Amino acid sequence: MLSILKCGALAPEFSLLNQVGESVRLSDFRGRKVLVYFYPKALTPGCTTQACDLRDSKVELAQLGVVILGISPDLPTKLHNFVEKKALNFTLLSDPDHQVAEQFGVWGEKKFMGRTYDGIHRISFLIDENGVIEQVFDQFKTKDHAQLVLDYLAR
Repeated sequence: MLSILKCGALAPEFSLLNQVGESVRLSDFRGRKVLVYFYPKALTPGCTTQACDLRDSKVELAQLGVVILGISPDLPTKLHNFVEKKALNFTLLSDPDHQVAEQFGVWGEKKFMGRTYDGIHRISFLIDENGVIEQVFDQFKTKDHAQLVLDYLAR
């Protein structure tokens, strides 16, 4: 059973390495909205679709003051390959011990092809300028993720 952080909660502060091995903290973005999206594994079909969708909507999201941070258990070298191969234009962060995923409540039991295992659930958090979770996106298709966020922001 996941205990996903809810709207109104303060987002946990974190510091993770990005795709080029630099440390990135959530607090680096105070004063801006941040879309923190958790995804299972770089360069897999669903994760690639989702990342490319966000890539293609980055300008629109940036115009609304939103920074994109993708988080997965992948190591920085794999994230770097993902960014290079798919021309991603936003920051990916490495959470190999899934501590940040656990803090946000998105690490837990999953089932795939009859197998049960622990992993990251595909859930996103829109964090406001003060570090408070404004919206949680947990029901979407990978190809529609960016539009869901844009629609929410346009309301």
